[in-house]
Amino acid sequence: MARSTRRPPVTDPRAELAQLARDLDLTALADALPELLGRAERETLSYTDCALALLRAEMTARQTRRLDRSLHRSHLGTVEGLDGFDFSLRPQLEARIVKELCTCRFVEERRNVLCLGKPGLGKTRIAKTITHAACLAGHATLCVNTAEMLEDLHAAHADGTFKRALRRYVKPAVLLCDEFGYEPFDARATTYLFRLVAARYGQGSIVLTANTGFQHWKALFPSETQAVATVDRLVDRATILRFTGKTKRGPNDVHGAPLDE
Repeated sequence: MARSTRRPPVTDPRAELAQLARDLDLTALADALPELLGRAERETLSYTDCALALLRAEMTARQTRRLDRSLHRSHLGTVEGLDGFDFSLRPQLEARIVKELCTCRFVEERRNVLCLGKPGLGKTRIAKTITHAACLAGHATLCVNTAEMLEDLHAAHADGTFKRALRRYVKPAVLLCDEFGYEPFDARATTYLFRLVAARYGQGSIVLTANTGFQHWKALFPSETQAVATVDRLVDRATILRFTGKTKRGPNDVHGAPLDE
């Protein structure tokens, strides 16, 4: 004889409320019930205010979990943000432009953001800040090292999973490509890069950091024709942030004779 899966009746109304909330997958509401019901009694909340407090607790918890998952999938890592960033050291970088980009209008318009300048000037920090703002605004984001992404696409091409791998980099609303052009692209990498940029063109935003201005990018490609095909799509309607000034990177302590002696 099959055993009944029905639970025995719950005599405590509060316990039944908590159980019903869990049965309906309202776990945050169930956990918040004791505090919220106690508050309702203390403050003599109206039925409407009590119901709002319960449902808001569940909604807030779900939004927090959703954001945590999005941040984890983005691979952004540590984001320093704009607090403490000294714009006065970057003469051609305007704080108001960066803050405007953090409103994420560029994402809605599917435009790119190119952060260009020598190493150590804060390009990755600003790029991550902008991408993080997009993630907080509910947009899917992904941060990658450009060379590692191209290696992944090459490996996927070799084992027949290229389309699935390419989709992983095309799908997010914002793709942060760090260290673009750290080394020249060979013919194989150029093909993968063009397919990626072409697939995202007008469909999603690319936030990119590079150590050289885009006028010099043709030197990174096997031919000028291949460079134009990719660069034109990256630059079209893009916001270009120029990083100038002196790098803040350097050793903490130096011991012994200079290395050039």
